[in-house]
Amino acid sequence: MENQQERPSNTAADLRAFPPINYVKITLFGFALTALWSSLNTIVLPIRLLDFVPESLKNSYLGYMTFAGLVVAMLVQPIIGASSDRASFRWGRRRPYILVGAVLALLLLPGIGLWSSYALVFIFYCLLQAATNTAQGPYQGFIPDLVPVARRGRAAGVKSLLELLGGISLARLAAYFMDRYSPGDQTYWLWLTLGALGIVLLVTTTVTLITVREKPGDLNPASRTPLLPDLVKIFRIDFKREPDFIWFLVSRGMMAVPGVILQTFALYYLADVVGVDSPAASAANLLIAVGAGLVAAVYFAGHLSDRIGRKPVVIASGLLGAAGVLFLFYSRDTASILASGAVIGLANGALLSAAWAMATDLAPKDAGARYLGLANLSLAAGSALARLIGPVIDFFNNRSENMGYTVMLLVCFVCFIAGSVLILKVKRIR
Repeated sequence: MENQQERPSNTAADLRAFPPINYVKITLFGFALTALWSSLNTIVLPIRLLDFVPESLKNSYLGYMTFAGLVVAMLVQPIIGASSDRASFRWGRRRPYILVGAVLALLLLPGIGLWSSYALVFIFYCLLQAATNTAQGPYQGFIPDLVPVARRGRAAGVKSLLELLGGISLARLAAYFMDRYSPGDQTYWLWLTLGALGIVLLVTTTVTLITVREKPGDLNPASRTPLLPDLVKIFRIDFKREPDFIWFLVSRGMMAVPGVILQTFALYYLADVVGVDSPAASAANLLIAVGAGLVAAVYFAGHLSDRIGRKPVVIASGLLGAAGVLFLFYSRDTASILASGAVIGLANGALLSAAWAMATDLAPKDAGARYLGLANLSLAAGSALARLIGPVIDFFNNRSENMGYTVMLLVCFVCFIAGSVLILKVKRIR
């Protein structure tokens, strides 16, 4: 997909024209997006759904809803992102879409609290996914559009840090509110949660629209290639030419499954199996422990993969993740649960760095961006499949108490191990 807008180079003038504060300006919106979805998927929805779905099917209903939402995101984000590449707005290609997506999200967010019907909340949830991904697809173009090549790694690091901080901080606040929520006279805690998420989204959107400086989009329609052929091209891959990349995609998708399973169903697991007094707070604390482990590992693992190779780090991260899941299986107190979360976080942090480096090594030079997009798509596919474990959990729980959660952890364990084994099929790089 060709980008007609002139992009920054590595000249001294370009580097001077991009001061450190700009890293925050172009990535702050990601703080709000991660805060919103981390809080909704981990804390708000698992509690909210208990108002109107059967206790014995709660994992199924949560899985169906989050799966459908992710499918919507997978469809909307690349289409809108590609459309923004061709936008000809005078105040930039990306910000108009961010404005529209954020406004729609703010209008749709109250629907999560207004209705006591699974069908209506399901519809609003999917529409909210469409709205935020209308903004997210174009937002992700800020770094390649505006950051000099030599500074993009640094910008990506700031983006990852802000997203992690957003996910952790707002999820913890949401947990504090939602632990006090109950249908009837305590519903204001739900509205405080949704209100806090809406305020963060409003503030970060406003700052982004005001402070980010884009050049006008390409005003010459004749220079733009048709949208549909480029969209088809996004998903095209040469299987004979790039067999290593196929194995990488399968491995990466499998190792994405455990983290999403644990994030989505942690609250129910902690309430039903561990029997914690405050499931929302415990789920948020587990998320913080995972995040702390991830931050601790991500930088070191990247350097280590440069020294000893990508595959050893990916394999070790998979084995460490499996060990963390095994540790979680035997954990029945807060300290051991948080410790197991930190171990899983270390594994995911190491995997994040080494796998991304491996993807860049494997991607053909003449189609690097498209192949890296496919790597992100494999993550999304793994995340979508992870949500479908919900019905499996309920199926086995209804046959023996909490057996479904044992199966859930077994799937996490197997996915970590299988992903580690499959990466051995990659032959071209060490």
